Amino acid sequence: MTAPLRIGPYAIERLLGVGSFATVWLGYDRALDAHVAIKVLAENWSHDLRVRERFLDEARLLRRLEHERLIRVHAVGELPDGRPYAVLAWADGGSLRDRLAAGEIPAPAALRLLGEVCAGVSVLHRHGVVHRDLTPGNILFRAAGPGGTEQVLIADLGLAKALAAASGLTARAGTPGYMAPEQDDPGAVVDTRADVYGLGRLGVRLLAAGPSHANPSGPESAGRAPEIRLREDVPPAVAAVLARATAHHPADRYPDAATLHAALIRATGPAASAGPSGRAAPTDARRPPGLRAEARRRHRWRRATAAVVALAVVGAVGVEPGGTGSARSVGGTYTTGPLTVALPPGWSAAGATWAGQYGTDGEPEPALVLSPQPRRWAADPRLPGAFVGLSTATAARTTPAGFLAERTHGDCTPAPPRATRQAGVEWIVVAYRCDQGRPRIVESAALHPGGAALVYVQITPPLDTDTAFVDTLLAGVRVR
Repeated sequence: MTAPLRIGPYAIERLLGVGSFATVWLGYDRALDAHVAIKVLAENWSHDLRVRERFLDEARLLRRLEHERLIRVHAVGELPDGRPYAVLAWADGGSLRDRLAAGEIPAPAALRLLGEVCAGVSVLHRHGVVHRDLTPGNILFRAAGPGGTEQVLIADLGLAKALAAASGLTARAGTPGYMAPEQDDPGAVVDTRADVYGLGRLGVRLLAAGPSHANPSGPESAGRAPEIRLREDVPPAVAAVLARATAHHPADRYPDAATLHAALIRATGPAASAGPSGRAAPTDARRPPGLRAEARRRHRWRRATAAVVALAVVGAVGVEPGGTGSARSVGGTYTTGPLTVALPPGWSAAGATWAGQYGTDGEPEPALVLSPQPRRWAADPRLPGAFVGLSTATAARTTPAGFLAERTHGDCTPAPPRATRQAGVEWIVVAYRCDQGRPRIVESAALHPGGAALVYVQITPPLDTDTAFVDTLLAGVRVR
């Protein structure tokens, strides 16, 4: 990866990290004589409207909360190629992942650190936000004063959601091992108890008796009570607290980070009972069976409700520049690989691959973007356009309606789904009106007549058009 010389007004010194969705660079502000961390959306997701929205939402959320326990955001900008970036405070002390890789953290320090992390997550919960991806890599340290004093910072809110919009999420949303079981269910209600689970897993990683007990993939994944074995110098009551925090069912956990923090304080205080902490935590440390059963019934009702409203969705899919190598324009049509589209007057197209979607051969699946300016469409909300993707892997796991139910967007209002038959293909269409960004987004999906592939079309239609424009565009999509 070639380092850019500059990003906006900042000179780039070195690479700090690479993730699935973004790259982070160390930048230097010469005017202020200060270093910053610059987070840039990855190139292969640059045309994904939903990922772009999530990237910018993270910056807006951090700016709105502006708290000493959260990583601070200074500014946002856009590269010449249209990719957004966020300028963040530089955590010069590295991450918890780095420190755990260097060796075991002494139990007293690990307990204090876990309390600091709980306090940081409590800030999110007080503002009605659930983080959903609490891992050692997202816990950062920054020098804050003389004598080596450090701040513990919560970072990477890219998956964070307001509680009112935290159900019906797209597929897996989080990091395996630290991700609560309900986050693997697109119809589940994901609330502050998902973060309690992540905090519990962090506690186990910090305090476990050995590597085999720190492994997050334990028996609780099958719905059984987790076995928590901690180091000898950890107060024994802590194991029971972490067992409740990592319970399989959300109803059996602490309700939020503040309550978990209070339980940890009690477990490490003078009143905590003595005894060997290496024993497995008692399962009766969780809430009584009667209350547990009632809470589970309420949880199942909420899940059923979430499934009913799961069609309140909007989203996008990513493309990678470079195309499939077979793109061509013939008259008023454009072809790339097996896809051909009829172009609206004044529109052109660019061939691409569907980022994040891979066929059975391991290769990215085909896609294209069409717009009056296809290379600028994702970055410029004023431009109409469309994304067309073809996926055999998606067709093998879900239906067109099921796929659209995975495409969520909390800031838009959906119209009821409609069915339309265009050129012999049965399409499911969901239209959205949005208060921010693009005023209209239309999601549509269908099975290729052969049934072996799902065709997905996302459209941001011109403002002066109606459903006839959408139907005409869908009628012009062909698959060989």
